[in-house]
Formats: sequence, structure tokens, C-alpha cells
Amino acid sequence: MTRLRLVLSEALRSIGANLSTSVAATMTVLIGMLLLGLSIALGSWVVSWSNHVKSELQVQVFFVDSVTPKQVNAVGRKLGSDPRVGNYQFVSKAEALRRMKKKYPQLTANLPSNPLPAAFEVTPKKAEDVKVIATVLRKQKFAGVEKIKDGQQTSARILQVGKWISYVFVAMVVVLLIASVILIANTIRLSIFSRRREIEVMKLVGATNWFVRGPFMLEGLLCGLVGSIAAVLLLFIGKQFALPAILGHIDTTDDVKALSFGLTALALIGVGLLIGALGSGLTLRRFLKV
Repeated sequence: MTRLRLVLSEALRSIGANLSTSVAATMTVLIGMLLLGLSIALGSWVVSWSNHVKSELQVQVFFVDSVTPKQVNAVGRKLGSDPRVGNYQFVSKAEALRRMKKKYPQLTANLPSNPLPAAFEVTPKKAEDVKVIATVLRKQKFAGVEKIKDGQQTSARILQVGKWISYVFVAMVVVLLIASVILIANTIRLSIFSRRREIEVMKLVGATNWFVRGPFMLEGLLCGLVGSIAAVLLLFIGKQFALPAILGHIDTTDDVKALSFGLTALALIGVGLLIGALGSGLTLRRFLKV
């Protein structure tokens, strides 16, 4: 406890003696964690939206008007035995017309008859299996099936966009983390450089590397903690006041959402502490070689 109290007092003394650099380090963490928090929120929301769009990809099996129940059941048995199929639903001609009237009432107001075919709507377990399921069904050449539609161009475009969104999100987070570590390391280097003579004296009288490193790492931890908490508070204010105004102009569904604010806040505080300790620890290494 005595050693911990000494390390803490040294860290607080260093912060007070080098207030400008400590404030600069804290602001660096604040900006970095604010950008990281925004990236996590926006990136996770976009990834969630991409997954939602992919979950709506379907294979549609359209039947001729003269299809028999036996022919429909044959297709149903094949779909039920395919492990790639998540679920499938039979849509009768009447149900298809009811949906069309609800979605496009003006186009269906004066229809003399029902032009829509009965169909199976097939949702795969993985969106990437849309084309495979459609290909397998086409090879079977079922009697009574008029056409099998998988939206090949649309599904390929959606899957490609979803993949790139994931890549960009991961790359953005990695770049921000590296930039934050470098910035806080450079900022803390100024504080350490101004006390390099003191470090040399401590080493010459027998202080261990960890005894010298402790106050600086604790200083980095405190700067990281204060900066990340300040970033969380700013994000919370934005979540309470700015986010509702933005989402009010975006059509979305209940399953499209960003990572929860609590998890994001914990991640930012943890990353802020890690960056503070890592930045000061790495910077101090060259000054310990006396």
C-alpha cells in the first residue's frame, strides 16, 4: 500500500507539474475515443442494416396456374430436406393478390382477374446460399414450376456491399486505435522528456524500471480514464438530443440497431485506459536505458 500510495502521489505531482501536457494527452484521448465511439455506433448500425437487408433475400418458386397440390408438395418436401433452407412459405394466388392490393392499391383497383401466380417464398439460413438453393431447384425441373427467381444481380450486389461494409468498419476501428496510441505516446513523450534528468538520477541511485515506469503509466491511465469518460459523456449527450432528430428522418426496422450504448461506453473506457498505459509505457522505454 505504501508503494502504491507513493506511485499515485508521484503521478498526481507529475500531472500538476506538467498540466499543459497532461491536458493535451487527455484531449487526445477524448478526441480519439469520441471518433472511435462514433465509428462503433455508425459502423455497427450499418452492419446491422446490411444483415437486415441480407435476411430479406429470398428464392421465389412460381407455379403455373394449373399446378396440382401433389406438385406443390413435391417442391415443399425438397425445400424441407435442404439444410440450407431456413424457412419457406407457400403463398397462394389469393394471398399474393391481397398483398399486392395492400402495397399498390391504385395498380390493383380495376383488375378483372387475378394475374399473380402461387409461389413458395424461400428464406435461406445464410444469405450467401440464395444462388445455391435456386440452382439446386432449377436442376430438379419440378413439374408445375413456371419460374425460379433468386434476384441474382440484386443479391450479389447486396452481399458485396455487406462484405465491404464489414471490412471498412474493422479497418476504421484499427486505424483509430493505432492513431490514438501514437498521439498519446507523442504527447506523454513531452512530459517524460522534460523529466529525463530526474529519471536518470532515479536509475543511478538504484530505482528499478517498474518503479520509474509506475508513475508515468498511472499518469497515462488517469489521462486515458478522464478522456474516455469525457468522450462517453459527449456521446451520451449526442444520443439523447441529436440521435432522435436524425433517426426521425430514416425509415428503419426494429432489428436494425447499433451496438448498445452501455457496451460502447465500457469499450471506450477500457480502450482509453489501455491506450493511456500503452502510450506511456512504450514511450518510457528509451529513457530507462541509463
